[in-house]
Amino acid sequence: MNQSIGNLRTLVLNADMQPLSWAPLSVWSWEDAFVAVHQERVIQVKTYEDVFVRSASRSYEIPAVVALKRFRKRKKVAFTRYHLFLRDEFTCQYCGERFAAKDLTFDHVVPRSKGGTSSWKNIVAACSRDNLRKANLTVKQAGMKLLREPFEPTVHQLDQAARRLPFVKGELHQTWMDFLYWESELDT
Repeated sequence: MNQSIGNLRTLVLNADMQPLSWAPLSVWSWEDAFVAVHQERVIQVKTYEDVFVRSASRSYEIPAVVALKRFRKRKKVAFTRYHLFLRDEFTCQYCGERFAAKDLTFDHVVPRSKGGTSSWKNIVAACSRDNLRKANLTVKQAGMKLLREPFEPTVHQLDQAARRLPFVKGELHQTWMDFLYWESELDT
């Protein structure tokens, strides 16, 4: 096996040729995708150019993009820290500044001590400064305002939020581009 292939990933598409998920982008390790292709659980759509894995007697292409054979309907969004930050687009819902996930906290709009629950409709992303400032008060008591009321996002709302996030250069392989920007305006 070639050392340079160790970090390759494979984009996973649903049977409709759309990414299985944008939030986070659906990718597998190339090894998992390779096994799925050879077990005929997925269809290999594109391969990495000039990159192969070799056995004693054969060379195999490495899948860059695969598609599920059956359409997988996505249901509810799991209530996780990442999904909460994604819903709020990694933006403090009090000051409006964007932060890296490691620099965000979550804040109970109605504090737990005042009957607030840990739910989509009561928690927002907040920077540490604003979370400390609000402390154990309601938004009104703290003299603060929310950018928007918290809500339970749908799968599609999270996908839209994920599409608006900037990708780190080099994070997306060129072979994936035809499948990620269907709604982009075409250059003329």
